[in-house]
Amino acid sequence: MLVPFLISGCNTQALYRDDIYNPPVYWGRHVVKPEETLYSIAWRYGRDYRELGDANNIEPPYNIKAGQVLRLDVRGNVTSSGDNRGGKPVVSSSTKRSAPSVSSQQASRPEPKPAVSRAPDRSSPLTGQTQTVASINWRWPHVGTVIAGYSTSGKVNKGIDIAGKEGDAVRAAASGNVVYAGSGLLGYGNLIIVNHNEHYLSAYAHNRKILVQEGEGVKAGQVIAELGNSGTDRPRLHFEIRKNGNPVDPAHYLPSR
Repeated sequence: MLVPFLISGCNTQALYRDDIYNPPVYWGRHVVKPEETLYSIAWRYGRDYRELGDANNIEPPYNIKAGQVLRLDVRGNVTSSGDNRGGKPVVSSSTKRSAPSVSSQQASRPEPKPAVSRAPDRSSPLTGQTQTVASINWRWPHVGTVIAGYSTSGKVNKGIDIAGKEGDAVRAAASGNVVYAGSGLLGYGNLIIVNHNEHYLSAYAHNRKILVQEGEGVKAGQVIAELGNSGTDRPRLHFEIRKNGNPVDPAHYLPSR
C-alpha cells in the first residue's frame, strides 16, 4: 500500500535518516521551503536537477518559489549536449512516464571507474595537486585524514568524510558555480553545492561558516567555507560528487594520496 508515504502532501523526514533506503525517489510530492533551490531538492531525492525540472515543467535557470509543489511521482527527460560548462543544460519536452515500482527504485550498480586524462604532479603539495577526470580538474577540498569512505552497502555513505579542526579552510574541489548555500537539507548541516558542468555537482557539508553565496562563481582551490560540525557529532567535512544526480565515489576523481 502506497498511501503512508504521503503525509501532508510531502515526504517525511524519516526518509533522509534511513541509511538502508537509498534514492532516487520517484513517489510523493515536495513543498518548496524558503531558501531551497531545485538543485538542493534534486540532491535530497537523488535526482538529476534537469530531469526533476523537466518533470515539473521548470525550465532553466530553474527558478522556484516557497510553497510551490513539486511532483516526485513523474519522471522527466534530459538530452545531453556534452560537457558544455558555460552553457545551459538542454532539456527535452517528451511525455512523462509513470512512477516505477518500489523494487526498481533501488540504487543503481556502481559505474566503472572513470578514466584519468591527466595525473597529478606528485612534486607539489597535496593542496595544489589536481587530477583531470571527465574534463574537470579535481583537487582535494581539505587535506585532513579520510575517516569514512564512500559506501553503497551496509552503512551507506554517499561521499567521504574528512577529519579536521573547526575553522579549517574548505576549498572548492573544482571550478564552478554555487547553486546552493544553506542549511535546509537534513543531516548535512551548513551545506554548499557547486555545479561544475551539466553532469557533475559537488557538495561540502557540516561547515561552521559558509563564505560564498548562491550564484557566485568559484575557482578550484578557492576557500568557500570554514570546516565545522553543524549537523554532525564532530568537526568534519562531508564531501560528495554526483554525476547526473547519482552519487559516485570521490576517490575515483580526486588525486590519490
